Amino acid sequence: MLIDDVSIAIAAGDGGQGAVNFNKNMMSLGPSGGSGGKGGSIYFEGVNDLNALRQFRFKKNVKAANGKNGKGQFVDGKTGEDLILKIPIGTVVHNLETGKKQEITAIGERVLIVKGGKGGKGNFLFRSSRNTSPAQFQKGLPGEKLNLRLELKLIADIGLIGFPNVGKSSLLNELTNAKSKIANYPFTTLEPSLGVYYELILADIPGLIEGASRGKGLGIKFLRHIERTKILFHLISAESVEPAKEYSIIRKELEKYNKELLEKKSYLFLSKSDMVSPVELKKKLAILKKINSSAMLISIYDFDSIKKVKDVLNDIAKEKYVKK
Repeated sequence: MLIDDVSIAIAAGDGGQGAVNFNKNMMSLGPSGGSGGKGGSIYFEGVNDLNALRQFRFKKNVKAANGKNGKGQFVDGKTGEDLILKIPIGTVVHNLETGKKQEITAIGERVLIVKGGKGGKGNFLFRSSRNTSPAQFQKGLPGEKLNLRLELKLIADIGLIGFPNVGKSSLLNELTNAKSKIANYPFTTLEPSLGVYYELILADIPGLIEGASRGKGLGIKFLRHIERTKILFHLISAESVEPAKEYSIIRKELEKYNKELLEKKSYLFLSKSDMVSPVELKKKLAILKKINSSAMLISIYDFDSIKKVKDVLNDIAKEKYVKK
């Protein structure tokens, strides 16, 4: 099960308390209380693991280690160990208290989220010419605390979109080493699946239907994953009675959710071309070409059509690295 939206409470470690102590060594009398250690901070670090948010499925409260208390003979308390939480690249971190948000977009990107509390001073640091035997000390400061919402939006080069059961998972499996579930019924794919075609990351976005932008079907839960994809591969089944209408419905749902999605470069594929007659194929392809000139026939059982898809992917890969 993919965890792509979760709320958690995080707290940095508290600072340790300063010590009150007096040196008992001959000729070295005076205050010797050490200061408390700083509390541990919490960082987020981006990783290329789609399932990294699963760690928060049952663990909703996360706290870093507290700093240790100071001791006598000028011994300061140890600093609390920092906590580095690995989260998927493409995660948007929402601060539920301030409304601010920040994104983790690169592998290895590390961001300080909450800072550990400062350790309190021991009595050694309160000494002065007027106060040679201070009994004062400081308690450590509390660490920062936040309530956060972590929202994963996939970062992929290409997103496969379309109605349920149009062959997106089959195409992903054919092009990559992905092992998406395949069956002849709607909503086979209940969470995004990723595959890699050489340098390109392909994402199979679960089937969209009319009303998805209002939460119908699998709804906006997966529409947001399309936002980060650079290019869209729109699949329509050759078995569709009204392919042009299906194309229009999906486009309208994208527009309702975010108009910018319509500005993404897209390719149109009439999938499952082995399931209908050549005459019917020709008629439906002609209709779609009037809407999108990139429209082409594909079938995972037709080597030539899959080669055409790979040619498109190869061109996209070249464009990706043509400029440094």
